[in-house]
Amino acid sequence: MCLQLRLVRLRSLNLDHDNMEQRLSTLVSVQVEMQVDVTASSSHTPDVTDSRSISFAFVLMLTAFALFVVMDTSAKWLVVGALPALQVAFMRFAVHLIWVVVLYLPRQGHSLVQSRTRGWQLLRGLMLASATMFNFTALQYLPLPVTISIFFTGPIIVCLLSIPVLGERVGIRRFVAVGIGFLGVLVIVQPWSERFDWHILLSLAAAFSAAMYFVLSRKIRGSDDNGTSQFYVGLVGSLVTLPFAVQAWVWPTEALQWALLVLLGTLGMLGHTFVTRAHELAEASVLAPSVYSQMIFVTISSWFVFGTAPTPATLFGATIIIVSGLYIWWRERSLLAIERMGKAAR
Repeated sequence: MCLQLRLVRLRSLNLDHDNMEQRLSTLVSVQVEMQVDVTASSSHTPDVTDSRSISFAFVLMLTAFALFVVMDTSAKWLVVGALPALQVAFMRFAVHLIWVVVLYLPRQGHSLVQSRTRGWQLLRGLMLASATMFNFTALQYLPLPVTISIFFTGPIIVCLLSIPVLGERVGIRRFVAVGIGFLGVLVIVQPWSERFDWHILLSLAAAFSAAMYFVLSRKIRGSDDNGTSQFYVGLVGSLVTLPFAVQAWVWPTEALQWALLVLLGTLGMLGHTFVTRAHELAEASVLAPSVYSQMIFVTISSWFVFGTAPTPATLFGATIIIVSGLYIWWRERSLLAIERMGKAAR
Protein backbone atom coordinates (compact mmCIF):
# COMPACT_ATOMS: atom_id res chain seq x y z
CA MET A 1 0.00 0.00 0.00
CA CYS A 2 2.75 2.42 0.95
CA LEU A 3 4.66 1.46 -2.17
CA GLN A 4 1.62 2.18 -4.34
CA LEU A 5 1.12 5.61 -2.70
CA ARG A 6 4.75 6.50 -3.33
CA LEU A 7 4.45 5.47 -6.98
CA VAL A 8 1.32 7.65 -7.38
CA ARG A 9 3.07 10.63 -5.81
CA LEU A 10 6.11 10.18 -8.04
CA ARG A 11 3.89 10.02 -11.13
CA SER A 12 2.02 13.16 -10.04
CA LEU A 13 5.30 14.95 -9.46
CA ASN A 14 6.53 13.90 -12.88
CA LEU A 15 3.29 15.11 -14.44
CA ASP A 16 3.56 18.43 -12.60
CA HIS A 17 7.15 18.75 -13.73
CA ASP A 18 6.18 18.00 -17.33
CA ASN A 19 3.35 20.53 -17.19
CA MET A 20 5.71 23.14 -15.74
CA GLU A 21 8.20 22.54 -18.52
CA GLN A 22 5.46 22.89 -21.12
CA ARG A 23 4.25 26.13 -19.54
CA LEU A 24 7.76 27.53 -19.38
CA SER A 25 8.50 26.58 -22.97
CA THR A 26 5.21 28.14 -24.07
CA LEU A 27 5.97 31.32 -22.12
CA VAL A 28 9.46 31.56 -23.62
CA SER A 29 8.14 31.01 -27.14
CA VAL A 30 5.52 33.75 -26.65
CA GLN A 31 8.16 36.17 -25.38
CA VAL A 32 10.42 35.38 -28.33
CA GLU A 33 7.54 35.92 -30.77
CA MET A 34 6.70 39.24 -29.09
CA GLN A 35 10.32 40.39 -29.36
CA VAL A 36 10.41 39.40 -33.03
CA ASP A 37 7.17 41.29 -33.70
CA VAL A 38 8.45 44.39 -31.91
CA THR A 39 11.72 44.26 -33.78
CA ALA A 40 9.97 43.80 -37.10
CA SER A 41 7.55 46.66 -36.48
CA SER A 42 10.26 49.00 -35.24
CA SER A 43 12.29 48.33 -38.36
CA HIS A 44 9.51 49.95 -40.43
CA THR A 45 9.45 53.11 -38.31
CA PRO A 46 11.98 55.73 -39.51
CA ASP A 47 14.30 57.04 -36.84
CA VAL A 48 14.83 60.78 -37.35
CA THR A 49 18.05 60.57 -35.36
CA ASP A 50 19.50 57.91 -37.65
CA SER A 51 22.39 59.38 -39.62
CA ARG A 52 21.44 57.41 -42.72
CA SER A 53 17.88 58.76 -42.61
CA ILE A 54 19.15 62.30 -42.22
CA SER A 55 21.64 61.86 -45.07
CA PHE A 56 18.92 60.47 -47.34
CA ALA A 57 16.62 63.33 -46.34
CA PHE A 58 19.33 65.83 -47.31
CA VAL A 59 19.72 64.10 -50.68
CA LEU A 60 15.96 64.38 -51.22
CA MET A 61 16.03 68.09 -50.36
CA LEU A 62 18.97 68.79 -52.66
CA THR A 63 17.22 66.87 -55.44
CA ALA A 64 14.00 68.82 -54.85
CA PHE A 65 15.77 72.19 -55.03
CA ALA A 66 17.62 71.10 -58.16
CA LEU A 67 14.24 70.24 -59.70
CA PHE A 68 12.86 73.64 -58.67
CA VAL A 69 15.80 75.38 -60.35
CA VAL A 70 15.23 73.37 -63.54
CA MET A 71 11.56 74.36 -63.32
CA ASP A 72 12.42 78.07 -62.97
CA THR A 73 14.97 77.83 -65.79
CA SER A 74 12.38 76.20 -68.06
CA ALA A 75 9.78 78.80 -67.12
CA LYS A 76 12.18 81.64 -67.86
CA TRP A 77 13.06 80.14 -71.24
CA LEU A 78 9.34 79.91 -72.09
CA VAL A 79 8.35 83.41 -70.94
CA VAL A 80 11.39 85.07 -72.51
CA GLY A 81 10.22 83.48 -75.75
CA ALA A 82 6.62 83.94 -76.81
CA LEU A 83 4.46 82.40 -74.06
CA PRO A 84 2.69 84.55 -71.43
CA ALA A 85 3.93 84.06 -67.87
CA LEU A 86 0.46 83.36 -66.44
CA GLN A 87 -0.23 80.75 -69.12
CA VAL A 88 2.99 79.01 -68.09
CA ALA A 89 1.91 79.23 -64.44
CA PHE A 90 -1.44 77.63 -65.30
CA MET A 91 0.24 74.73 -67.09
CA ARG A 92 2.54 74.22 -64.11
CA PHE A 93 -0.47 73.66 -61.81
CA ALA A 94 -2.70 71.86 -64.32
CA VAL A 95 -0.10 69.19 -65.04
CA HIS A 96 0.61 68.98 -61.30
CA LEU A 97 -3.10 68.31 -60.65
CA ILE A 98 -3.30 65.66 -63.38
CA TRP A 99 -0.34 63.77 -61.92
CA VAL A 100 -1.85 63.88 -58.42
CA VAL A 101 -5.18 62.50 -59.66
CA VAL A 102 -3.50 59.75 -61.68
CA LEU A 103 -1.15 58.66 -58.87
CA TYR A 104 -3.23 59.15 -55.71
CA LEU A 105 -6.93 58.80 -56.67
CA PRO A 106 -6.77 55.02 -57.37
CA ARG A 107 -5.30 54.44 -53.92
CA GLN A 108 -7.18 57.00 -51.82
CA GLY A 109 -10.48 57.34 -53.65
CA HIS A 110 -12.82 60.03 -52.28
CA SER A 111 -10.57 60.53 -49.25
CA LEU A 112 -8.18 62.39 -51.57
CA VAL A 113 -10.43 65.47 -51.45
CA GLN A 114 -11.35 65.15 -47.78
CA SER A 115 -9.36 67.49 -45.57
CA ARG A 116 -9.51 68.22 -41.87
CA THR A 117 -8.32 71.77 -42.56
CA ARG A 118 -9.91 72.60 -45.91
CA GLY A 119 -9.92 76.36 -45.31
CA TRP A 120 -6.21 76.45 -44.52
CA GLN A 121 -5.48 74.16 -47.47
CA LEU A 122 -7.29 76.54 -49.82
CA LEU A 123 -5.42 79.55 -48.44
CA ARG A 124 -2.14 77.64 -48.63
CA GLY A 125 -2.80 76.78 -52.28
CA LEU A 126 -3.65 80.42 -53.00
CA MET A 127 -0.33 81.55 -51.54
CA LEU A 128 1.66 79.12 -53.68
CA ALA A 129 -0.32 80.15 -56.77
CA SER A 130 0.43 83.81 -56.03
CA ALA A 131 4.12 83.06 -55.49
CA THR A 132 4.30 81.20 -58.81
CA MET A 133 2.53 83.93 -60.77
CA PHE A 134 4.72 86.67 -59.31
CA ASN A 135 7.88 84.62 -59.82
CA PHE A 136 7.19 83.58 -63.42
CA THR A 137 6.31 87.17 -64.33
CA ALA A 138 9.52 88.43 -62.71
CA LEU A 139 11.56 85.82 -64.60
CA GLN A 140 10.51 87.50 -67.82
CA TYR A 141 12.51 90.60 -66.88
CA LEU A 142 15.12 89.61 -64.27
CA PRO A 143 18.13 87.26 -64.29
CA LEU A 144 17.72 83.95 -62.48
CA PRO A 145 20.43 84.66 -59.85
CA VAL A 146 18.56 87.83 -58.82
CA THR A 147 15.18 86.13 -58.42
CA ILE A 148 16.70 83.24 -56.47
CA SER A 149 18.66 85.60 -54.22
CA ILE A 150 15.45 87.47 -53.39
CA PHE A 151 13.78 84.12 -52.74
CA PHE A 152 16.40 83.47 -50.04
CA THR A 153 14.59 86.05 -47.90
CA GLY A 154 11.92 83.38 -47.41
CA PRO A 155 13.26 82.02 -44.09
CA ILE A 156 13.65 85.59 -42.84
CA ILE A 157 10.05 86.46 -43.76
CA VAL A 158 8.88 83.17 -42.23
CA CYS A 159 10.53 84.24 -38.97
CA LEU A 160 8.42 87.42 -38.97
CA LEU A 161 5.16 85.77 -40.10
CA SER A 162 5.45 83.08 -37.42
CA ILE A 163 4.68 85.75 -34.81
CA PRO A 164 1.09 86.63 -35.88
CA VAL A 165 0.21 83.36 -37.65
CA LEU A 166 1.75 80.73 -35.36
CA GLY A 167 1.96 82.76 -32.16
CA GLU A 168 5.70 82.17 -31.83
CA ARG A 169 8.01 84.48 -29.90
CA VAL A 170 10.99 86.04 -31.68
CA GLY A 171 13.80 87.53 -29.62
CA ILE A 172 15.92 90.59 -30.28
CA ARG A 173 18.77 88.55 -31.80
CA ARG A 174 16.59 87.14 -34.54
CA PHE A 175 15.07 90.57 -35.16
CA VAL A 176 18.59 91.91 -35.72
CA ALA A 177 19.33 89.02 -38.08
CA VAL A 178 16.13 89.82 -40.00
CA GLY A 179 17.23 93.44 -40.35
CA ILE A 180 20.66 92.39 -41.61
CA GLY A 181 19.06 90.04 -44.08
CA PHE A 182 16.99 92.83 -45.58
CA LEU A 183 20.16 94.90 -45.90
CA GLY A 184 21.34 92.14 -48.22
CA VAL A 185 18.16 92.64 -50.24
CA LEU A 186 18.98 96.34 -50.57
CA VAL A 187 22.45 95.46 -51.84
CA ILE A 188 20.88 93.33 -54.58
CA VAL A 189 17.99 95.66 -55.41
CA GLN A 190 20.01 98.92 -55.24
CA PRO A 191 17.00 101.26 -55.16
CA TRP A 192 19.37 104.22 -55.21
CA SER A 193 20.81 103.19 -58.57
CA GLU A 194 19.64 104.35 -61.98
CA ARG A 195 19.58 100.68 -63.01
CA PHE A 196 16.88 99.88 -60.45
CA ASP A 197 14.27 97.58 -61.99
CA TRP A 198 10.82 97.77 -60.41
CA HIS A 199 10.19 94.17 -61.47
CA ILE A 200 12.23 93.20 -58.41
CA LEU A 201 9.08 94.08 -56.46
CA LEU A 202 7.47 91.08 -58.15
CA SER A 203 10.23 88.86 -56.76
CA LEU A 204 9.70 90.32 -53.30
CA ALA A 205 5.95 89.63 -53.59
CA ALA A 206 6.77 86.07 -54.68
CA ALA A 207 9.09 85.62 -51.69
CA PHE A 208 6.41 86.91 -49.30
CA SER A 209 3.72 84.64 -50.78
CA ALA A 210 6.07 81.62 -50.65
CA ALA A 211 6.94 82.39 -47.03
CA MET A 212 3.24 82.53 -46.18
CA TYR A 213 2.82 79.18 -47.93
CA PHE A 214 5.55 77.63 -45.76
CA VAL A 215 4.11 79.12 -42.57
CA LEU A 216 0.68 77.68 -43.38
CA SER A 217 2.35 74.34 -44.15
CA ARG A 218 3.78 74.36 -40.63
CA LYS A 219 0.38 75.29 -39.20
CA ILE A 220 -1.48 72.34 -40.77
CA ARG A 221 1.41 69.88 -40.57
CA GLY A 222 0.17 66.35 -39.88
CA SER A 223 -3.52 67.14 -40.44
CA ASP A 224 -3.72 65.66 -43.96
CA ASP A 225 -1.66 63.18 -45.95
CA ASN A 226 0.64 64.15 -48.80
CA GLY A 227 -1.83 63.27 -51.55
CA THR A 228 -4.54 65.56 -50.17
CA SER A 229 -2.15 68.47 -49.70
CA GLN A 230 -0.80 68.02 -53.23
CA PHE A 231 -4.34 67.85 -54.60
CA TYR A 232 -5.35 71.19 -53.13
CA VAL A 233 -2.13 72.81 -54.34
CA GLY A 234 -2.82 71.71 -57.90
CA LEU A 235 -6.56 72.45 -57.75
CA VAL A 236 -6.33 75.95 -56.30
CA GLY A 237 -3.37 76.87 -58.51
CA SER A 238 -5.20 75.72 -61.63
CA LEU A 239 -8.43 77.58 -60.77
CA VAL A 240 -6.66 80.82 -59.83
CA THR A 241 -4.45 80.96 -62.93
CA LEU A 242 -7.04 79.68 -65.44
CA PRO A 243 -8.82 83.02 -66.16
CA PHE A 244 -5.50 84.82 -66.75
CA ALA A 245 -4.23 81.97 -68.93
CA VAL A 246 -7.37 81.93 -71.12
CA GLN A 247 -7.23 85.70 -71.62
CA ALA A 248 -3.59 85.71 -72.73
CA TRP A 249 -3.35 82.22 -74.27
CA VAL A 250 -0.80 81.70 -77.03
CA TRP A 251 -0.61 78.26 -78.64
CA PRO A 252 2.91 76.79 -78.50
CA THR A 253 4.43 76.36 -81.95
CA GLU A 254 7.28 73.99 -81.07
CA ALA A 255 7.37 70.51 -79.60
CA LEU A 256 10.01 71.68 -77.10
CA GLN A 257 7.60 74.27 -75.73
CA TRP A 258 4.92 71.62 -75.14
CA ALA A 259 7.49 69.34 -73.53
CA LEU A 260 8.67 72.06 -71.14
CA LEU A 261 5.09 72.98 -70.22
CA VAL A 262 4.42 69.37 -69.24
CA LEU A 263 7.80 69.20 -67.49
CA LEU A 264 6.97 72.19 -65.27
CA GLY A 265 4.08 70.47 -63.51
CA THR A 266 5.95 67.19 -63.29
CA LEU A 267 8.96 68.81 -61.64
CA GLY A 268 6.76 70.79 -59.27
CA MET A 269 4.87 67.69 -58.13
CA LEU A 270 8.07 65.64 -57.73
CA GLY A 271 9.88 68.43 -55.91
CA HIS A 272 7.12 68.92 -53.33
CA THR A 273 6.81 65.15 -52.87
CA PHE A 274 10.55 64.88 -52.16
CA VAL A 275 10.34 67.76 -49.68
CA THR A 276 7.45 66.09 -47.87
CA ARG A 277 9.27 62.75 -47.70
CA ALA A 278 12.46 64.41 -46.48
CA HIS A 279 10.59 66.02 -43.58
CA GLU A 280 9.25 62.59 -42.60
CA LEU A 281 12.84 61.36 -42.22
CA ALA A 282 14.42 64.39 -40.51
CA GLU A 283 13.37 67.49 -38.63
CA ALA A 284 12.72 70.69 -40.55
CA SER A 285 15.28 72.55 -38.47
CA VAL A 286 17.96 70.11 -39.63
CA LEU A 287 17.05 70.41 -43.31
CA ALA A 288 16.58 74.19 -43.48
CA PRO A 289 20.11 75.13 -44.70
CA SER A 290 19.68 72.95 -47.81
CA VAL A 291 17.57 75.71 -49.38
CA TYR A 292 20.71 77.71 -50.11
CA SER A 293 21.99 74.99 -52.45
CA GLN A 294 19.81 76.65 -55.07
CA MET A 295 22.42 79.39 -55.48
CA ILE A 296 24.86 76.81 -56.83
CA PHE A 297 22.28 75.19 -59.09
CA VAL A 298 20.97 78.48 -60.45
CA THR A 299 24.45 79.83 -61.16
CA ILE A 300 25.19 76.76 -63.27
CA SER A 301 21.85 76.79 -65.10
CA SER A 302 21.88 80.55 -65.71
CA TRP A 303 25.35 80.43 -67.21
CA PHE A 304 24.69 77.26 -69.22
CA VAL A 305 21.26 78.22 -70.65
CA PHE A 306 21.31 82.02 -70.79
CA GLY A 307 25.02 82.83 -70.68
CA THR A 308 24.66 85.08 -67.63
CA ALA A 309 26.44 84.94 -64.28
CA PRO A 310 25.65 86.61 -60.94
CA THR A 311 26.98 90.14 -60.58
CA PRO A 312 29.29 91.00 -57.65
CA ALA A 313 26.45 92.94 -56.01
CA THR A 314 24.11 89.95 -56.33
CA LEU A 315 26.69 87.59 -54.84
CA PHE A 316 27.49 89.97 -51.98
CA GLY A 317 23.83 90.58 -51.18
CA ALA A 318 23.03 86.87 -51.41
CA THR A 319 25.88 86.13 -49.00
CA ILE A 320 24.44 88.58 -46.45
CA ILE A 321 20.97 87.04 -46.79
CA ILE A 322 22.33 83.48 -46.49
CA VAL A 323 24.40 84.30 -43.39
CA SER A 324 21.37 85.97 -41.80
CA GLY A 325 19.15 83.00 -42.63
CA LEU A 326 21.69 80.53 -41.27
CA TYR A 327 21.93 82.48 -38.00
CA ILE A 328 18.13 82.42 -37.62
CA TRP A 329 18.22 78.67 -38.28
CA TRP A 330 21.00 78.15 -35.71
CA ARG A 331 19.23 80.27 -33.13
CA GLU A 332 15.94 78.39 -33.55
CA ARG A 333 17.74 75.06 -33.19
CA SER A 334 19.47 76.26 -30.03
CA LEU A 335 16.20 77.43 -28.46
CA LEU A 336 14.51 74.17 -29.44
CA ALA A 337 17.32 72.14 -27.81
CA ILE A 338 17.01 74.19 -24.60
CA GLU A 339 13.23 73.67 -24.58
CA ARG A 340 13.63 69.90 -25.01
CA MET A 341 16.19 69.72 -22.20
CA GLY A 342 13.76 71.57 -19.94
CA LYS A 343 10.94 69.15 -20.74
CA ALA A 344 13.27 66.16 -20.20
CA ALA A 345 14.31 67.52 -16.78
CA ARG A 346 10.69 67.58 -15.67
